[in-house]
Amino acid sequence: MPRELTGRHVLLITLGAFGIIIAVNVFMAVKAVGTFPGLEVKNSYVASQRFDRDRNAQEALNWTVTPDYDGREMVLVIRDGQGNPAPVSTLEVTVGRPTHVRDDQRPEFTYSGGLFRAPLVLAPGQWNIHLTATAPDGTVFRQRIDHYNGNRVQ
Repeated sequence: MPRELTGRHVLLITLGAFGIIIAVNVFMAVKAVGTFPGLEVKNSYVASQRFDRDRNAQEALNWTVTPDYDGREMVLVIRDGQGNPAPVSTLEVTVGRPTHVRDDQRPEFTYSGGLFRAPLVLAPGQWNIHLTATAPDGTVFRQRIDHYNGNRVQ
């Protein structure tokens, strides 16, 4: 014999469905807040002062970075304001996807003839080049370069 569907049954089914939805939303919200509390720095005013000072020092260097990628090797040309090779003391580069760190690579660049070269294999798609270079006086130069790998840097 089939059971009769009553108003009480419909109410219980509806409350159960919404209860599951609300429980999942609360769980996801707690996990989101727990994994990223939103605190970047303890004192945002002090951080902003340091940021402005660092930005002004970096702009005074007047460096430009031009990447090139041929499918096997990445070449970075770093020039000063007069178009000469910039006097780079240290160079750190991370090449990675904009959405996750799973494919991040830290190629080892060698310097020769004004060019920084590193062997590198990138899958097709969107990549970011995060570059940190240091001038001889200790000034830090940071730049993110958006890069699409069809075959070459666009």
